[in-house]
Amino acid sequence: MTESSQFSNCATPQYLSARVVEQERMAQDTYRLRLACPEVAQVILPGQFFMVREPEVNDPLLGRPFALYDTCLDENGTPSGLDFGYVVVGKLTSRMTHWQPGDRVEIWGPLGNGFPHPGSGSLVMVAGGIGQTPFLATARQALGLRKYGQPQQILPVLPDHVSLLYGARSKDYLAGLDDFQLEGLDVAVATDDGSYGHQGFVTELLQQRIESETPPTTIFCCGPEPMMEAVSKIALQAGISCWLSLETPMACGFGACFSCVAKVRISDDEWDYRRTCVEGPVFNAETLIF
Repeated sequence: MTESSQFSNCATPQYLSARVVEQERMAQDTYRLRLACPEVAQVILPGQFFMVREPEVNDPLLGRPFALYDTCLDENGTPSGLDFGYVVVGKLTSRMTHWQPGDRVEIWGPLGNGFPHPGSGSLVMVAGGIGQTPFLATARQALGLRKYGQPQQILPVLPDHVSLLYGARSKDYLAGLDDFQLEGLDVAVATDDGSYGHQGFVTELLQQRIESETPPTTIFCCGPEPMMEAVSKIALQAGISCWLSLETPMACGFGACFSCVAKVRISDDEWDYRRTCVEGPVFNAETLIF
């Protein structure tokens, strides 16, 4: 699989005002927020992200990046809004928990590049923490349940099997499990303390899957950097195509500030920086240097 097979979007990012529609607590310190924003919802692709900022507030001055969880549809089946998940970790996300339906927020997107075509084999999505966020829309697309983008991006072939391996500290931090009850999606969960599913790391579930009768041919991964590094090593050792969606902190979202750079291998003895917000956030694991 090459970089050319990666979904990219020619849609021009837009800076606009969006309206809060609803907010739901998904897990401990974790929420799902829905914004009415048809201009972005109709063109965004799974794996892309957008910047969100609170109007007339200068602390923080810049917006914060959030990956697409999924789009929501109106009564005609047209994308009319965006869902995204967030964890309360700072000033903005703390205030976001108090946003109410009807409140206005500023949004900039869609930004970045989405996941590549997974091919016809077995797609395994590996998520840790809030890293399940990019995978609801990705799963629906891979299962042929939804189409995204404008014009709509259609996978040339659907995977034979699609799985989600999801790890968290404990049952209290598992977010959105009900959303992933999709026809054709195999879900397995690991928790550090054993309060739900497999006791241990999600990488152990991945190793088990690789050693099973139906090993993955493609891996998509998102989560804490140590977990993604471990998944990358496992995939490369097994010769499996692996793509990582980085959670690198961003400032501007369009590549001007170079605050979100990742080290990328360009040859056996050369490397360079790539901007996560522009060239990413999805990178081929073979090229990343942790």
